[in-house]
Amino acid sequence: MSRRCEICDKGQARGNHILRRGQAKKKGGIGQHVTAVTPRIFRPNLQVVHVIINGTRRRMKVCANCIKSGRVAKAA
Repeated sequence: MSRRCEICDKGQARGNHILRRGQAKKKGGIGQHVTAVTPRIFRPNLQVVHVIINGTRRRMKVCANCIKSGRVAKAA
């Protein structure tokens, strides 16, 4: 089972976790310095919901954004 929204096809995205040390200049320090960059994954907020499609009830993996925007009609 893939980690992908079945409505909008939203999936995983790659990014970095940046570790910084030091106090910011605007707070009176000498500035922040990057000490490590670690790869990470941003995962979509997927929910398994019962959906009505063409009069039939089905389970789908749908992201929370599609549920909130009304792109999916949840079954009662």
